[in-house]
Amino acid sequence: MRNDTLEDFVIRRGDGTATFFLPNAVDDVAMGITHVVRGEDLINVTPRVLLIREALGHTERPTFAHLPLIVNAQGKKLSKRRDDVSVESYRERGYLPDAFRNYLAVLGWGPQDGVEIRPIEEIVELFRLDDVVPSPAHFDTKKLDHFNGEYIRLLPTEEFTGRVRPWLGDRIESKEWRLLAPLVQERVVTLAEAPDMVDFLFEEPKMDAASWQKAMKPPAAALLDAALEAYAGAPWDAAALHGMTQAVGEAHGLKLAKAQAPIRVAVTGRSVGPPLFESLQALGRDTTLRRLRRAREQLAGE
Repeated sequence: MRNDTLEDFVIRRGDGTATFFLPNAVDDVAMGITHVVRGEDLINVTPRVLLIREALGHTERPTFAHLPLIVNAQGKKLSKRRDDVSVESYRERGYLPDAFRNYLAVLGWGPQDGVEIRPIEEIVELFRLDDVVPSPAHFDTKKLDHFNGEYIRLLPTEEFTGRVRPWLGDRIESKEWRLLAPLVQERVVTLAEAPDMVDFLFEEPKMDAASWQKAMKPPAAALLDAALEAYAGAPWDAAALHGMTQAVGEAHGLKLAKAQAPIRVAVTGRSVGPPLFESLQALGRDTTLRRLRRAREQLAGE
């Protein structure tokens, strides 16, 4: 090793405590470490540690591998002082442990077949240090969301229901939730999104102003009147409600997507959520009609 390329370095502070280099070398020797895998920011530590090992009489060297750093969207090294790196934070926001672990495993590495979402047992079997890329790995929350959504959809519905209990509480025992649970599971990317998908079932919806403005344009009033009439005596199941709403739309020269928009906003308070007709079935006839009437009255007053 060329010592002339290294500056003098400190191994003991003025108060007698050791700096990182010395305990790092001693611990690796004491534990019989054969392979050292760490971040590239510690590359410059390696020659200093090797010199200390030799000075202590240990000339054998472990195999070293340095991994690329994980960086944020701005290309800066992830920092607990600046970035969201707390595991508890991601747990509280509804990320599944298995999805999070899978995503971390493919930061800076990928299997040869290109399939990134897979069981940890397969990742362990396929992982090779030679396949780790040298460039920094970007922590992409959108990609993490994709992983998490895929893992959520792989859960049995009963397990999904159990996983959302911290966010929904005893509401998961209701018949309304049981009806919509599979549909919610298809649409959320984190567990924490579940309450906003079904809150209209259990309480009066908070009307989203932007959704109201967009949906309640002519012929919204006529559509609400027609829906009130059709729903009053309809069989209360999703298929029948779908057929009647489609007929209402056709009578006004509209496709189903346009016809159902004011109905959805009137009943749920917003323009997105679980499929409308299953939502109406879960909500029940009386509540649905009452909310449609209230929306119709509000629209008449504008």
